[in-house]
Amino acid sequence: MRKSKFLFLCSCVLLCFVCGCKTTGGSQQTAASQQPVNVLFIADSAYAYCQAQCDFGPRTMNSDAHERCAQWIQQKFEELGCDVELQKADLHGYDGTVLKATNIIARTAKGEGQRPRILVCAHWDSRPWADNDPDKENWKKPVMAANDGASGVGVMLELARLIQQNRDSVQVDVDFVCFDAEDWGIPQWSDAADNGSTWALGSQYWAASISQQPSAAAQYQYGILLDMVGGQGARFYQEFMSKRYARNIVDKVWAAAKVAGFGSVFPQDEGHAITDDHLPVNEVAKIPCIDIIPYYPECQQSNFGPTWHTLKDDMEHLDRATLQAVGQTMVQVLFSEK
Repeated sequence: MRKSKFLFLCSCVLLCFVCGCKTTGGSQQTAASQQPVNVLFIADSAYAYCQAQCDFGPRTMNSDAHERCAQWIQQKFEELGCDVELQKADLHGYDGTVLKATNIIARTAKGEGQRPRILVCAHWDSRPWADNDPDKENWKKPVMAANDGASGVGVMLELARLIQQNRDSVQVDVDFVCFDAEDWGIPQWSDAADNGSTWALGSQYWAASISQQPSAAAQYQYGILLDMVGGQGARFYQEFMSKRYARNIVDKVWAAAKVAGFGSVFPQDEGHAITDDHLPVNEVAKIPCIDIIPYYPECQQSNFGPTWHTLKDDMEHLDRATLQAVGQTMVQVLFSEK
């Protein structure tokens, strides 16, 4: 993902577009009307899921580690009671490289049900270049992606486990979508112009596919993207484009964070506009979707945090406390939804 300064230039147009987007079902729950749910997110479990992904090594496109990890993610979701679909595609990187991509779609309920359906998503591939590393000798080395990749999938797997164990306590169905080829965007050391289109290739493909099936897209009440949700000291500001496309979902999630006891981790302040997987979901699939992504306003290395696209994005710098804050917030959202 990348920070998208150019998106601010079209904010007025987007505000007009947002008025035409569908709204979510059910009433908007506020912090005052909610109570903490009686389901506990287990950070140690999510951490172990992250470790298992990193044990394969960097999951860069077209690598053996990438293929083996895809099989592992599929197997884990199936073990947790999900119906899994693999959406395979040959996508093209900024440099013409053919990327053998696999979007992994795990559904907590089979077939077409009558219950509301929520989309929860994250990318699972690793950045092939540590192009923001302080040491330029590392710029063309792959990133382990414990946070920027594994953390979102780790949280989703733990959520799937909790849904399986507490089916009578959740009144919605959830589709977990692991997007591939998110992090093949143009590296900083390249001379190629970056207009944002080289990022989030897997979600672009998924969104284009589902947009051809209006009934399939319409089944989703809304979506939540989890990106880099395990960094040390992370705080999750309200991402600019999320507020423009799905302000009511931002309000819902940040209210849930407060009820869950993590309001300080989810401040009410606005963050930057980000080019990320939620944009194709909003713009192409027309599913209102927000991005839970950290913002470090005081970090000189990057506003995404000190490990972003560096070799230090490893398990040593993954924080169970951050996984807990995001995971329990998501539990509050999903188990409170009607």
